[in-house]
Amino acid sequence: MVERQYYVYIMTNFRNTVLYVGVTNNLVRRVFEHKGKLVDGFTKKYNIIKLVYYEIGNDVHEALLREKHIKGGSRQKKIDLIASRNPEWVDLFEEITSSV
Repeated sequence: MVERQYYVYIMTNFRNTVLYVGVTNNLVRRVFEHKGKLVDGFTKKYNIIKLVYYEIGNDVHEALLREKHIKGGSRQKKIDLIASRNPEWVDLFEEITSSV
C-alpha cells in the first residue's frame, strides 16, 4: 500500500507582506495553481506566488490540525517559523520540483 503524503505550507507575495497557510496532498500542483492564479480567491487576489515554508506528514488529520494551529498563531509566529527553515525567504518551488 502506498503511503500518502500531506503538506502544510506557507506562501507569500513578492514583498513578503501577505502570508497564506494551506494544506494539500500534492504540493507541486498546488503551488503551480497559486503561482498561475488558476483558482479564484485569496491567493489570486493578493498575488501569492512564493512558497517559503512547508512540512510533510503522512496523516491527513494531523496535517489539518497543524494548518489550523499555524493559522491561529500570530503573524510573528508565522514569520519565526519561516525564518527557522528559510531565513532568506527564498522561493522553495524549485526545491520541491527538483525532488520529484
